[in-house]
Amino acid sequence: MRPLIFGEVLFDQFSDGTSVLGGAPFNVAWHLRGFGLDPLMISRIGEDAGGHEITQAMTEWGMDVRGIQIDANRPTGIVKVTLGSGQHTFHILPDQAYDVIDAQSAREVFTESGAGLVYHGTLALRSPESRAALEALLETGDTPVFLDINLRDPWWQAADLPALCTRARWLKVNEDELNLISHSLDIGSPRLEEQATGLRDRFGLELLLVTCGARGARAWSVDGKCHAVEPETSIGVVDTVGAGDAFTAVVLYGLVKDWSVPTTLKWAQAFANAICEVRGATVRDKAFYARQTHRWPP
Repeated sequence: MRPLIFGEVLFDQFSDGTSVLGGAPFNVAWHLRGFGLDPLMISRIGEDAGGHEITQAMTEWGMDVRGIQIDANRPTGIVKVTLGSGQHTFHILPDQAYDVIDAQSAREVFTESGAGLVYHGTLALRSPESRAALEALLETGDTPVFLDINLRDPWWQAADLPALCTRARWLKVNEDELNLISHSLDIGSPRLEEQATGLRDRFGLELLLVTCGARGARAWSVDGKCHAVEPETSIGVVDTVGAGDAFTAVVLYGLVKDWSVPTTLKWAQAFANAICEVRGATVRDKAFYARQTHRWPP
Protein backbone atom coordinates (compact mmCIF):
# COMPACT_ATOMS: atom_id res chain seq x y z
CA MET A 1 0.00 0.00 0.00
CA ARG A 2 2.49 2.62 -1.20
CA PRO A 3 1.33 6.11 -0.11
CA LEU A 4 0.92 8.82 -2.74
CA ILE A 5 1.12 12.27 -1.16
CA PHE A 6 -0.47 15.15 -3.07
CA GLY A 7 -0.16 18.87 -2.38
CA GLU A 8 2.11 21.71 -1.42
CA VAL A 9 5.81 21.71 -0.75
CA LEU A 10 7.20 25.01 0.52
CA PHE A 11 9.49 26.73 2.99
CA ASP A 12 8.35 27.87 6.43
CA GLN A 13 10.18 31.13 7.06
CA PHE A 14 10.36 32.04 10.75
CA SER A 15 10.70 35.55 12.17
CA ASP A 16 14.13 34.67 13.60
CA GLY A 17 15.44 34.24 10.05
CA THR A 18 15.43 30.45 9.90
CA SER A 19 13.84 28.66 6.96
CA VAL A 20 12.68 25.04 7.13
CA LEU A 21 11.23 22.75 4.49
CA GLY A 22 7.50 22.36 5.03
CA GLY A 23 3.99 22.16 3.69
CA ALA A 24 1.67 19.64 5.35
CA PRO A 25 1.77 17.04 2.54
CA PHE A 26 5.54 17.34 2.16
CA ASN A 27 6.03 17.02 5.91
CA VAL A 28 4.04 13.79 5.86
CA ALA A 29 5.98 12.41 2.88
CA TRP A 30 9.31 13.35 4.46
CA HIS A 31 8.44 11.59 7.72
CA LEU A 32 7.20 8.47 5.92
CA ARG A 33 10.55 8.20 4.18
CA GLY A 34 12.27 8.69 7.52
CA PHE A 35 10.22 5.74 8.80
CA GLY A 36 11.49 3.58 5.94
CA LEU A 37 8.51 3.73 3.55
CA ASP A 38 8.68 4.85 -0.08
CA PRO A 39 6.08 7.60 -0.55
CA LEU A 40 5.53 9.29 -3.89
CA MET A 41 5.16 13.07 -3.54
CA ILE A 42 3.25 14.92 -6.27
CA SER A 43 3.74 18.68 -6.17
CA ARG A 44 5.17 21.60 -8.14
CA ILE A 45 8.12 23.88 -7.37
CA GLY A 46 9.67 26.92 -8.96
CA GLU A 47 12.69 26.97 -11.23
CA ASP A 48 14.60 28.80 -8.52
CA ALA A 49 17.03 28.32 -5.64
CA GLY A 50 14.29 27.08 -3.32
CA GLY A 51 13.14 24.52 -5.85
CA HIS A 52 16.68 23.28 -6.34
CA GLU A 53 17.11 22.93 -2.58
CA ILE A 54 13.92 20.85 -2.38
CA THR A 55 14.91 18.38 -5.08
CA GLN A 56 18.40 18.11 -3.64
CA ALA A 57 17.06 17.48 -0.14
CA MET A 58 14.59 14.88 -1.41
CA THR A 59 17.30 13.09 -3.38
CA GLU A 60 19.64 13.03 -0.40
CA TRP A 61 16.78 11.72 1.77
CA GLY A 62 16.16 8.91 -0.73
CA MET A 63 12.78 10.20 -1.90
CA ASP A 64 11.26 9.62 -5.32
CA VAL A 65 11.28 12.97 -7.19
CA ARG A 66 9.39 11.85 -10.32
CA GLY A 67 6.22 13.54 -9.09
CA ILE A 68 7.87 16.94 -8.55
CA GLN A 69 7.01 19.28 -11.42
CA ILE A 70 9.03 22.39 -12.30
CA ASP A 71 7.34 25.72 -13.04
CA ALA A 72 9.26 28.41 -14.91
CA ASN A 73 6.78 31.19 -14.09
CA ARG A 74 5.86 30.80 -10.42
CA PRO A 75 8.07 30.62 -7.33
CA THR A 76 8.56 27.78 -4.92
CA GLY A 77 6.04 28.14 -2.11
CA ILE A 78 6.71 30.25 0.97
CA VAL A 79 4.82 30.61 4.25
CA LYS A 80 5.86 33.28 6.75
CA VAL A 81 5.49 32.00 10.32
CA THR A 82 5.16 34.43 13.26
CA LEU A 83 4.90 33.56 16.94
CA GLY A 84 2.79 35.85 19.07
CA SER A 85 0.89 35.34 22.35
CA GLY A 86 1.88 31.68 22.36
CA GLN A 87 0.28 31.03 18.98
CA HIS A 88 1.75 30.66 15.50
CA THR A 89 0.24 32.70 12.69
CA PHE A 90 0.81 31.81 9.06
CA HIS A 91 0.97 34.21 6.13
CA ILE A 92 0.52 32.00 3.07
CA LEU A 93 1.56 33.69 -0.15
CA PRO A 94 -0.71 33.41 -3.20
CA ASP A 95 0.08 32.19 -6.73
CA GLN A 96 2.81 29.73 -5.84
CA ALA A 97 4.11 26.88 -7.99
CA TYR A 98 2.11 24.28 -6.04
CA ASP A 99 -1.08 26.07 -7.12
CA VAL A 100 -0.71 24.86 -10.72
CA ILE A 101 0.09 21.14 -10.46
CA ASP A 102 -0.39 19.73 -13.95
CA ALA A 103 -3.10 17.08 -14.17
CA GLN A 104 -1.72 15.03 -17.04
CA SER A 105 1.78 14.78 -15.58
CA ALA A 106 0.39 13.90 -12.16
CA ARG A 107 -1.86 11.19 -13.57
CA GLU A 108 0.98 9.63 -15.56
CA VAL A 109 3.21 9.39 -12.52
CA PHE A 110 0.37 8.05 -10.39
CA THR A 111 -0.49 5.35 -12.93
CA GLU A 112 3.12 4.13 -12.94
CA SER A 113 3.60 4.35 -9.17
CA GLY A 114 1.58 1.41 -7.91
CA ALA A 115 0.28 3.59 -5.08
CA GLY A 116 -2.38 1.99 -2.91
CA LEU A 117 -3.37 5.01 -0.81
CA VAL A 118 -3.78 8.72 -1.61
CA TYR A 119 -3.19 11.37 1.02
CA HIS A 120 -4.07 15.02 0.43
CA GLY A 121 -4.76 18.16 2.39
CA THR A 122 -6.83 21.18 1.42
CA LEU A 123 -4.46 24.14 0.91
CA ALA A 124 -3.30 23.15 -2.59
CA LEU A 125 -6.95 22.78 -3.58
CA ARG A 126 -7.43 26.56 -3.33
CA SER A 127 -6.59 26.76 -7.05
CA PRO A 128 -8.58 25.19 -9.91
CA GLU A 129 -5.44 23.81 -11.59
CA SER A 130 -4.22 21.77 -8.64
CA ARG A 131 -7.78 20.76 -7.78
CA ALA A 132 -8.18 19.40 -11.32
CA ALA A 133 -4.92 17.48 -10.95
CA LEU A 134 -6.18 15.74 -7.82
CA GLU A 135 -9.49 14.94 -9.49
CA ALA A 136 -7.58 13.39 -12.39
CA LEU A 137 -5.75 11.10 -9.97
CA LEU A 138 -8.84 10.00 -8.14
CA GLU A 139 -10.72 9.30 -11.37
CA THR A 140 -8.22 6.60 -12.33
CA GLY A 141 -9.53 4.05 -9.84
CA ASP A 142 -10.89 3.39 -6.36
CA THR A 143 -7.71 4.09 -4.40
CA PRO A 144 -8.67 4.88 -0.78
CA VAL A 145 -8.23 8.49 0.35
CA PHE A 146 -6.85 9.94 3.57
CA LEU A 147 -8.04 13.55 3.91
CA ASP A 148 -6.10 15.89 6.19
CA ILE A 149 -8.11 19.08 6.52
CA ASN A 150 -6.07 22.28 6.95
CA LEU A 151 -8.38 25.30 7.14
CA ARG A 152 -6.12 28.30 6.54
CA ASP A 153 -8.01 31.57 6.08
CA PRO A 154 -8.82 32.82 3.52
CA TRP A 155 -7.90 29.75 1.47
CA TRP A 156 -10.88 27.49 2.03
CA GLN A 157 -14.58 27.37 1.24
CA ALA A 158 -17.20 25.62 3.35
CA ALA A 159 -19.04 24.56 0.18
CA ASP A 160 -16.07 22.38 -0.83
CA LEU A 161 -16.06 20.27 2.33
CA PRO A 162 -18.93 17.82 1.65
CA ALA A 163 -17.44 16.55 -1.62
CA LEU A 164 -13.98 16.19 -0.05
CA CYS A 165 -15.30 14.33 2.98
CA THR A 166 -17.57 12.07 0.92
CA ARG A 167 -14.70 10.44 -0.95
CA ALA A 168 -12.45 10.07 2.12
CA ARG A 169 -12.07 6.78 3.97
CA TRP A 170 -10.00 8.34 6.76
CA LEU A 171 -10.22 11.94 7.95
CA LYS A 172 -8.04 13.97 10.30
CA VAL A 173 -8.84 17.42 11.73
CA ASN A 174 -7.91 19.43 14.79
CA GLU A 175 -10.61 20.36 17.29
CA ASP A 176 -10.97 23.93 15.99
CA GLU A 177 -11.43 22.64 12.45
CA LEU A 178 -13.94 20.07 13.68
CA ASN A 179 -15.97 22.88 15.24
CA LEU A 180 -15.88 24.96 12.04
CA ILE A 181 -16.85 21.99 9.87
CA SER A 182 -19.65 20.94 12.22
CA HIS A 183 -21.21 24.39 12.08
CA SER A 184 -20.83 24.65 8.31
CA LEU A 185 -22.53 21.25 7.88
CA ASP A 186 -25.24 21.99 10.48
CA ILE A 187 -24.14 19.20 12.79
CA GLY A 188 -24.58 21.85 15.42
CA SER A 189 -23.63 20.35 18.77
CA PRO A 190 -21.03 22.26 20.82
CA ARG A 191 -19.68 19.01 22.28
CA LEU A 192 -16.58 17.55 20.61
CA GLU A 193 -17.77 13.93 20.86
CA GLU A 194 -21.15 14.65 19.28
CA GLN A 195 -19.51 16.70 16.53
CA ALA A 196 -17.06 13.88 15.83
CA THR A 197 -19.64 11.10 15.74
CA GLY A 198 -21.93 13.27 13.64
CA LEU A 199 -19.18 13.91 11.11
CA ARG A 200 -18.10 10.26 11.07
CA ASP A 201 -21.65 9.07 10.54
CA ARG A 202 -22.52 11.74 7.96
CA PHE A 203 -19.78 10.56 5.62
CA GLY A 204 -19.41 6.91 6.61
CA LEU A 205 -15.77 7.36 7.66
CA GLU A 206 -13.75 4.32 8.63
CA LEU A 207 -11.73 6.45 11.04
CA LEU A 208 -12.01 10.06 12.21
CA LEU A 209 -9.00 11.49 14.03
CA VAL A 210 -9.14 14.71 16.04
CA THR A 211 -5.99 16.30 17.45
CA CYS A 212 -6.55 18.41 20.55
CA GLY A 213 -3.21 20.14 21.11
CA ALA A 214 -2.09 19.93 24.73
CA ARG A 215 -4.96 17.52 25.47
CA GLY A 216 -3.71 14.82 23.10
CA ALA A 217 -5.88 13.22 20.43
CA ARG A 218 -9.06 11.20 19.92
CA ALA A 219 -10.12 8.72 17.26
CA TRP A 220 -13.61 7.49 16.40
CA SER A 221 -13.68 4.22 14.48
CA VAL A 222 -16.39 2.75 12.29
CA ASP A 223 -17.38 0.29 15.03
CA GLY A 224 -18.48 3.22 17.21
CA LYS A 225 -15.57 3.09 19.63
CA CYS A 226 -13.72 6.20 20.80
CA HIS A 227 -10.00 5.90 21.51
CA ALA A 228 -7.89 8.52 23.28
CA VAL A 229 -4.24 9.31 23.88
CA GLU A 230 -2.79 11.85 26.28
CA PRO A 231 0.31 13.96 25.50
CA GLU A 232 3.63 13.93 27.30
CA THR A 233 3.90 16.75 29.83
CA SER A 234 7.69 16.83 30.18
CA ILE A 235 8.76 17.74 26.65
CA GLY A 236 10.73 20.91 25.89
CA VAL A 237 8.66 22.66 23.23
CA VAL A 238 10.63 24.66 20.65
CA ASP A 239 7.63 25.20 18.39
CA THR A 240 4.49 23.28 17.45
CA VAL A 241 4.77 23.81 13.67
CA GLY A 242 4.14 20.51 11.91
CA ALA A 243 3.06 18.58 15.01
CA GLY A 244 -0.22 17.63 13.37
CA ASP A 245 1.59 16.48 10.23
CA ALA A 246 3.93 14.36 12.34
CA PHE A 247 0.89 12.78 13.97
CA THR A 248 -0.69 12.10 10.58
CA ALA A 249 2.48 10.52 9.18
CA VAL A 250 2.47 7.89 11.91
CA VAL A 251 -1.25 7.26 11.37
CA LEU A 252 -0.53 6.56 7.70
CA TYR A 253 2.35 4.29 8.69
CA GLY A 254 -0.01 2.47 11.04
CA LEU A 255 -2.53 2.00 8.22
CA VAL A 256 0.17 0.54 5.98
CA LYS A 257 1.36 -1.77 8.77
CA ASP A 258 -2.19 -2.65 9.91
CA TRP A 259 -1.67 -1.44 13.48
CA SER A 260 -4.58 -1.25 15.88
CA VAL A 261 -6.07 2.18 16.54
CA PRO A 262 -4.73 2.41 20.14
CA THR A 263 -1.23 1.45 18.98
CA THR A 264 -1.38 4.00 16.18
CA LEU A 265 -2.51 6.79 18.51
CA LYS A 266 0.19 6.01 21.06
CA TRP A 267 3.07 6.29 18.61
CA ALA A 268 1.53 9.12 16.60
CA GLN A 269 1.31 11.26 19.73
CA ALA A 270 4.85 10.32 20.74
CA PHE A 271 6.25 11.38 17.38
CA ALA A 272 4.26 14.63 17.41
CA ASN A 273 5.81 15.36 20.81
CA ALA A 274 9.29 14.74 19.38
CA ILE A 275 8.68 17.18 16.50
CA CYS A 276 7.64 19.86 19.00
CA GLU A 277 11.16 19.66 20.47
CA VAL A 278 12.84 20.80 17.22
CA ARG A 279 12.59 23.90 15.02
CA GLY A 280 10.15 23.49 12.16
CA ALA A 281 8.27 20.53 10.81
CA THR A 282 11.00 18.36 9.25
CA VAL A 283 14.28 16.91 10.48
CA ARG A 284 17.23 15.93 8.28
CA ASP A 285 18.85 13.64 10.85
CA LYS A 286 18.19 9.94 10.19
CA ALA A 287 19.16 9.12 13.77
CA PHE A 288 16.19 11.21 14.94
CA TYR A 289 13.85 8.85 13.11
CA ALA A 290 15.71 5.75 14.22
CA ARG A 291 15.22 6.76 17.85
CA GLN A 292 11.48 6.79 17.22
CA THR A 293 10.97 3.74 15.04
CA HIS A 294 13.11 1.28 16.99
CA ARG A 295 10.39 1.27 19.68
CA TRP A 296 7.57 0.58 17.26
CA PRO A 297 5.92 -2.79 16.61
CA PRO A 298 6.62 -4.40 13.21
